[in-house]
Amino acid sequence: MFLVVGLGNPDAKYKNNIHNLGFMAVDALADKLGVSFDKKGHKGVYSTVQVGKEKVVLLKPHTYMNLSGESVQSIASFYKIPDENILVIYDDLDIEIGSIRIRAKGSAGTHNGMKSVVNMLSSTLFPRIRIGAKPDGFKGDIIDYVLSNLPKDRLPDFERAIDRAAESALSFIKGEKIDIVMNKFNG
Repeated sequence: MFLVVGLGNPDAKYKNNIHNLGFMAVDALADKLGVSFDKKGHKGVYSTVQVGKEKVVLLKPHTYMNLSGESVQSIASFYKIPDENILVIYDDLDIEIGSIRIRAKGSAGTHNGMKSVVNMLSSTLFPRIRIGAKPDGFKGDIIDYVLSNLPKDRLPDFERAIDRAAESALSFIKGEKIDIVMNKFNG
C-alpha cells in the first residue's frame, strides 16, 4: 500500500500559492488516476484508488502547512503504511522553477511542512518529490513569497514541473524503484 501526500494550505485563498505546489501535484495525480478527494478524515481530504495490485491513498492535509505531519501520521498509522511507501510532494525554494528533485530519504531542510512530517513520523526514511520554486529576484519576506500566487510569466514552467511530479509519483506507485524514478525524472 502507498500513501502520496501533497503539502499545502486548505483555504481557497491559498489555492494558487507557491506553497500549494504539493496540493497541485497530488491533484494532477488524482486527475491521471480518475479519482477525486471524496473522503474527509485524518485531518485532511483523501481518496483511495487501486493501481495495479496496490491500494493507494492520496492525501491533502487540512491542518495548514506547519502541522501537516499530524494528518500524514494519522492516515499512515491507520492504514499501516511503511515509511518507504509514503511519498511527500512539496515546494522547494532551493530548486529552480520548472525542475523537480526526487530523493529516497533525507532531512526536512528548512521546509516547515516537512519538519512537521518528519517529526510526527519520527523518520526521514520516506521518499519525497520537491518542486522547484526558487524566488528569482524576489525582494521581501520569504513568507510573502510562498503565500503569493504562481507568477503568470512562469506559469508554463510551474505547470510542467507539477505534471512531472505527478508522473514521477505515478511511476513510483506502479512499482518502479525510487532510484529508477530519480534517474528518470530528476532535473
